[in-house]
Amino acid sequence: MRIAVASGKGGTGKTTVAVNLAVAASMAGNRVQLLDCDVEEPNCHIFLSPDFQRQETVRIPVPAVREKDCSRCGICGQVCAFHAIFPGPKRVLVFPELCHGCGACSYLCPEKCIEEVPRPIGVIEEGTASLDGREIMFAHGALNTGEALASPLVKEVRKKALAHSLVIVDSPPGTSCTMVQSVKGSDLCILVTEPTPFGLHDLLLAYETAVKLGVPVVAVINRSDIGDDRGEHFCESHGIPVIMRIPLDKRLAKMYAEGRILVTSSEEYAQMFRVLHAKVLEALQNLGVTDATRLQLPEEGGSL
Repeated sequence: MRIAVASGKGGTGKTTVAVNLAVAASMAGNRVQLLDCDVEEPNCHIFLSPDFQRQETVRIPVPAVREKDCSRCGICGQVCAFHAIFPGPKRVLVFPELCHGCGACSYLCPEKCIEEVPRPIGVIEEGTASLDGREIMFAHGALNTGEALASPLVKEVRKKALAHSLVIVDSPPGTSCTMVQSVKGSDLCILVTEPTPFGLHDLLLAYETAVKLGVPVVAVINRSDIGDDRGEHFCESHGIPVIMRIPLDKRLAKMYAEGRILVTSSEEYAQMFRVLHAKVLEALQNLGVTDATRLQLPEEGGSL
């Protein structure tokens, strides 16, 4: 099962929810994997401190032209939707940073003078985080500095998802291609929002994106005791269950700033995330996700 944690904007508490839900699920006895797909700013590892055992470089294929065989027909430039290749009068210009690695230019070149060479865009690191005798499988992507093409790296991180596990995906903020890549194919999407005009605006965008992807959604409202109740009304009118409300709390902010995990630092928040975990499993079961019936529910009143 794959659960994406997303938001229409940054700073809503998405990583807080993803990390602490993963820990609460693990403490309940489930096999849990956390994938940090916010490849431009991965930060889940700051809280989990995983022991990384594997690292791999992610590359995409970009064109390399054998100029002596090129007839300057111009087909490669015509078929490239991203303007990454331009057949000039004297030489073919290639802009690797614009190339999405679709392969259309090399496939359609009548002279077969375009080869594809791998270009590194980032790395994936995999390992495990140990917490009180429990292990959480972990993987994240880190985009190379200055690299603009993040979606292929997100796609490769998603491929690390393990079967027969509760896979929690910390998605990039916003509703761009990287968010779409991390959310699509999920069994459930948790939309983290806040009760502000910006929060409502971006919740609407994230909700519409999830609907187009065919992914069911539930909501978590962070800083729930500030702002207004328009977000609550939006969720109610669109049939979005609000499964958790997190108050504005300086203690939470302090623990977050210190890189501490809430469910292992505060019994109050441990109980809140136990309830969140139970409601997520209930939502999955109501959606008919088969594996959800094999997951362990947290014990009533139990401690982490």
